[in-house]
Amino acid sequence: MWEKEIYYEVKDYVGTITINRPKSLNAFTGDNIVEMQRLLDVAATDKNVGVIVLTGTGDRAFCVGGDVNWEKGAGGKSGLEDLNFTFNRQIVECPKPVIARVSGYAIGGGHHIAYFCDFTVAADHSIFGQNGPRVGSPAGGYIVSHAANVLGHKRARELWMLCRRYTAQQALEWGLVNSVVPKEKLDEEVRKYADELLSLSPTCLRIVKRSFYHHMQPIMGRDMKELIEEIAPDYFKTGEQQEGADAFLQKRKPDFSRFR
Repeated sequence: MWEKEIYYEVKDYVGTITINRPKSLNAFTGDNIVEMQRLLDVAATDKNVGVIVLTGTGDRAFCVGGDVNWEKGAGGKSGLEDLNFTFNRQIVECPKPVIARVSGYAIGGGHHIAYFCDFTVAADHSIFGQNGPRVGSPAGGYIVSHAANVLGHKRARELWMLCRRYTAQQALEWGLVNSVVPKEKLDEEVRKYADELLSLSPTCLRIVKRSFYHHMQPIMGRDMKELIEEIAPDYFKTGEQQEGADAFLQKRKPDFSRFR
């Protein structure tokens, strides 16, 4: 199990889905996302699970989003072009509480996965932020707009349009996380949240969670592919995404000037 890039385990009514790619700071590929989506469905219907935890291996990163080598793709085609990214929608549609256990970087796709969870519990060395415009990764739709529900529009636009980095304490002050503790206390704190949830009526929790979902429904109809098609249907042919990925991999500042 420990050799798998994504694995699932159940202990004391908590089902944990772990991204196990520590050498890549738990960045995901398209195959990883498909497996995470499958395992979330498994956990949602597992009668031995009352609470679901999402996490990453090690203390360097929860997840830093899409693996840029995969996003860059091969043969002139980005891995993002064929991705059907429904994981965030699954989190909010899942009838069971979902906790993000964050130790280290929660960046890009890893960060918005965390803020879609019902609860986010972070170690105090963790760093949060978005990355899309910095690397030419065209995140859009409800995964972006839900940030305004969490933060309000001014903070959400700062988060997404400036791609700054925020400490765990800043994230707590902004409302991106629920609790910040020393990393040696992280598992204890996550378990505390899980045990509190497990002590409550599961049916009532489902009703409460679905109530929040209905509040979100007006924004849930537009996903990333729809926004790309609306704004820039030829985006992946222009070279802009390739420039962002190449610059990241070459550790240089991207030059987006010709795409303005």
